[in-house]
Amino acid sequence: MFNIDKFNEIREKLEKYNNTGKIVAISKNHPVESVFEAINQGVYIFGENRVQEAKTKFVKIKENNPKIELHLTGPLQSNKVKDALLLFDVFHTIDREKIAKELSKHQQLLINKKFFVQINTGREKTKSGIFPEDTKDFLFFLKNEISLPIQGLMCIPPIEDDPKYHFNQLQNLAKKNSLDKLSIGMSGDYTDALPFRPTYIRLGTILFGKRN
Repeated sequence: MFNIDKFNEIREKLEKYNNTGKIVAISKNHPVESVFEAINQGVYIFGENRVQEAKTKFVKIKENNPKIELHLTGPLQSNKVKDALLLFDVFHTIDREKIAKELSKHQQLLINKKFFVQINTGREKTKSGIFPEDTKDFLFFLKNEISLPIQGLMCIPPIEDDPKYHFNQLQNLAKKNSLDKLSIGMSGDYTDALPFRPTYIRLGTILFGKRN
């Protein structure tokens, strides 16, 4: 069941920070009925982690609702790139050269798409992403060698760390590389993200409840 009261409460908090940031309602592992419920309440930005699950839920929804904006917030596999470009509008997890090269093969499908580079600010072996010190070179490669337009940076702080440290690190990296958009903040740490003026906060459990 979608919690529209919580959605509106968090949107008001965003506005208090004089922030134009948007809430991405993460609908992964939730039934399509919950998505319809959110749409009926005026929500139109959704996030999914897997291409296949997103296809089963959102192909018809997007055909019937041109306002819907769909975000890929999980890792992308090479063999799913074309399907993903046909379905998603924003990609939060560009995390390696191989996937970037695969995306760049479809230049005509890149029009109006938005891409964020995932930075592994905690240098965790279990997480995807570019290490902070490699950000500049990776962005140069994306822009100058394969013409992949990047809007900003994304990170997922280590669960045991103070998320503000990682959001600050990401904001500084973005500024150094002339980027002004950040994808930061999830259900457990979005309040820490607000002062950093996120472009997107990615909220699942707090809006949809626990996943199946």
